[in-house]
Amino acid sequence: MRLSRRTLLAATTGAVGLPATPAAAAAGRQLRTGFERLAAGGYAPLDGQRVGVVTNPTGITRDVRHIVDVMHADDRVNLIAVFGPEHGFRGTAQAGGSEGRYDDPATGLPVYDTYLKSGQPLADIFTASGVDTVVFDIQDVGARFYTYIWTLYDCMAAARLAGKRFVVLDRPNPVTGRAAQGPVLHKEFATFVGREPIAQAHGMTVAELARLFNGEFLATPVPLETVLMSGWRRSEFYDASGLPWVPPSPNMPTADTALVYSGTCLFEGTNLSEGRGTTRPFELLGAEGIDRSWAEAVGQLGLPGVHFREAYFAPTFSKFQGRTIGGVQIHVHDRAAYDPVRTGIALLVTAKEVWSGFTWRADHWIDKLTGSTGVRTMIDAGATVDEVVAAWQDELAAFRRVREEYLVYR
Repeated sequence: MRLSRRTLLAATTGAVGLPATPAAAAAGRQLRTGFERLAAGGYAPLDGQRVGVVTNPTGITRDVRHIVDVMHADDRVNLIAVFGPEHGFRGTAQAGGSEGRYDDPATGLPVYDTYLKSGQPLADIFTASGVDTVVFDIQDVGARFYTYIWTLYDCMAAARLAGKRFVVLDRPNPVTGRAAQGPVLHKEFATFVGREPIAQAHGMTVAELARLFNGEFLATPVPLETVLMSGWRRSEFYDASGLPWVPPSPNMPTADTALVYSGTCLFEGTNLSEGRGTTRPFELLGAEGIDRSWAEAVGQLGLPGVHFREAYFAPTFSKFQGRTIGGVQIHVHDRAAYDPVRTGIALLVTAKEVWSGFTWRADHWIDKLTGSTGVRTMIDAGATVDEVVAAWQDELAAFRRVREEYLVYR
């Protein structure tokens, strides 16, 4: 089935632009985003189309103008609608919120709310907007449970139902595209923090993910074009891009946050604070009753690329709001050696060992985040970090083989 799907895909999927070559890199390459290449090419893929854009505050140029503002002012683009995801198009909503339907004061364009909408209801929004082509441009952070990649997936599926074209403008994976890491989602645990069986840290760009979704998971592929970057290498972290960082969501303030997020977001599935309500979300973890013993215990594991500091903090919102709690701060000193998912598991194992108050969330949200019951039940049974990590290696190897077919950068 996959071979015939790829035959169909070849007829329905286009790619605009090619990755940078080694020769170009040696000559002094500069990364250019998908939007930059789209604009430089005179918006050719959008010619004669009524266009709607799925985006948020990260959809910017390198001089921090929003692409919606840029395209709205350009006569070469017939931009007629904007579609806002979680947190909204202009980013005014906190986690679990959106901006609703409104007219954008800056451009007058109608803004439609896509958050928690999928299938036919989302297709109906695309139909009502009057667009011919849906464009996607949002900065991802490389983790399966970051909801924007599932906004991408849902919008692709809805665009297919509504008979619309779909164009993805690519941006860097800020934590590199070197390798996929962590457990793979089991389909019975599918939610908005994971629709399909991909690894916890997928190691792909949004354009590569769009191709993967189209080739492996959508029942019928959507007419898809991907406008690729030039000058990006899989081994590069975000600071090599030369691009400004705009928080994709309120609790993703820096690219350093993205570096640890695919591991420490697992603490959302526990009764410990994952650092929301601090200036270092997902780098600070803790709870009442924890002392220096946690930092000492996890430090003794000798995890590569990272140090752990005893830390005390008082979240201004979320868990333990206004109360001083103890825990750890994660300090990554060697990004190339650091494994965020293994580190997240090590922190869970040691937290349970040193703090008698440790519990999972009553709704077993940890299973949705990790993609199965495996991590939770193994930790409860006293498994070591190595044993937990070993348990997902076969499914991870299978995902890596599929993933390899959709990678377009080297």
